[in-house]
Amino acid sequence: MLVLSRQRDETIMIGDDIEITVVDIRGDKVRLGINAPSRIAVHRKEVYEAIRLENEQAARIGRADLGPVSQAIRPGPQRTRQSAASRLAARPVLSAEEARRQRPPLDPKQTA
Repeated sequence: MLVLSRQRDETIMIGDDIEITVVDIRGDKVRLGINAPSRIAVHRKEVYEAIRLENEQAARIGRADLGPVSQAIRPGPQRTRQSAASRLAARPVLSAEEARRQRPPLDPKQTA
């Protein structure tokens, strides 16, 4: 463990991203200010331990422990929705000649 002495308003850097500043000293209490990127979780140790314990307990819960809740959230048959682009891609590409052959003949009464 590295032990450093700092006075009020002095800072300690951890790497390039974490800055710890002594904000206040009153009796046997020290207030620290911590600047860290949002991707880094910063907790008091007792809070960190409580979160860790809760996560471990949640990871051990099995389907049988959930009782009727597990019945309510049972996955049903999976339905997939095909996008318009994939539907078009699945169609065969026709040449102009093939498209003309597949088109129904024009009704002369409708063209007049």
